[in-house]
Amino acid sequence: MTLTRQPWIGGPGIDLGFILAPGIVISAVVLAFPGVFTTREVSPLLWAALIVGVDVTHVYSTLFRTYFDPAEFRRAPTLYVLAPVLGWMAFAGLYSLGAMVFWRCLAYLAVFHFVRQQYGLMMLYGRWDGRRRPVDAAAIYAATLYPLVWWHLHPRQFNWFVDGDFFSFDAPLIADGLLAAYVAIMGAYVVKEIGLIRRTRRVNWPRNLLLGGTALSWWVGIIAMDSDLAFTAVNVLAHGIPYMALVWVYGRSQQGALLLGLVPAGRVFSLALLPLFVALPALLAYLEEGLWDGFVWAEHPGLFPAFAALPVVRADDALVLLVPLLALPQITHYVLDGFIWRRDRAPAAWKAALRPPA
Repeated sequence: MTLTRQPWIGGPGIDLGFILAPGIVISAVVLAFPGVFTTREVSPLLWAALIVGVDVTHVYSTLFRTYFDPAEFRRAPTLYVLAPVLGWMAFAGLYSLGAMVFWRCLAYLAVFHFVRQQYGLMMLYGRWDGRRRPVDAAAIYAATLYPLVWWHLHPRQFNWFVDGDFFSFDAPLIADGLLAAYVAIMGAYVVKEIGLIRRTRRVNWPRNLLLGGTALSWWVGIIAMDSDLAFTAVNVLAHGIPYMALVWVYGRSQQGALLLGLVPAGRVFSLALLPLFVALPALLAYLEEGLWDGFVWAEHPGLFPAFAALPVVRADDALVLLVPLLALPQITHYVLDGFIWRRDRAPAAWKAALRPPA
């Protein structure tokens, strides 16, 4: 199989550069410069670049795939109306049970979203094989879930959102025992892949690179490095950049759509307007993080000077409503992402873009 005849999603340049490379590259950088990533002092600009510039920005990029597309909204209006409404109500209810209940549920919802993104990409890269192979699913789940289980069974110096959001059990021997299952699953995948290559005389490079990059980045970010900065950098870049690339590729396939009912998608998803594609979600991310910092955290007034005068909210009855409201873009993103990429409800143009070349 030549480089062009691979099951790319957006083409070799986009896939290699923005879907497959981020996890591998940031993992290699962390391993090459471990001292840089074990520092306790993270500069505000680096924090802003990772959290505001990638993590929260990728959340808002979902708008191009959903609410900015009237045709997409008409396909599932109930979903798009109820997801934020019920999401806010549900998580306000959780916060009323305790702040940690809220953060713990949000953390595990985020974990589910991160894991399923890798599974979805794995299935997309295997879509030309004619049938799904259970070992592919087992391998991508092992690559993501084993490091998470290991994290739960070993004390770590980082968290997903806030201290204590994950359940923790000091049982490293269990994690060590599960390593054998992890190795066995990965070994089974390698054996399957060798047999497939011998039989078909071709290599599915994107699928293998995705699995390898996922296994590497989740291992480095969680197991190899006990560092908040290392985990954040690997976690955010390996997830956020590929997600935005996927939204971009999807948008390019919807050439006849009018975003916001006004601008042709063919213009929005062009290199000329690429800065807009990044800048608009980044602006919304900055506004959201400014509100978080002004009302809740009060940690980075220098980054959000326009929000520094906001009163820090301490009253529990106000936080019950405010915190889930500020987290609503994330909650909605996590919920919608479980529906919008399903092949059975995808627009015809997206399905056509994913077919093998003639």
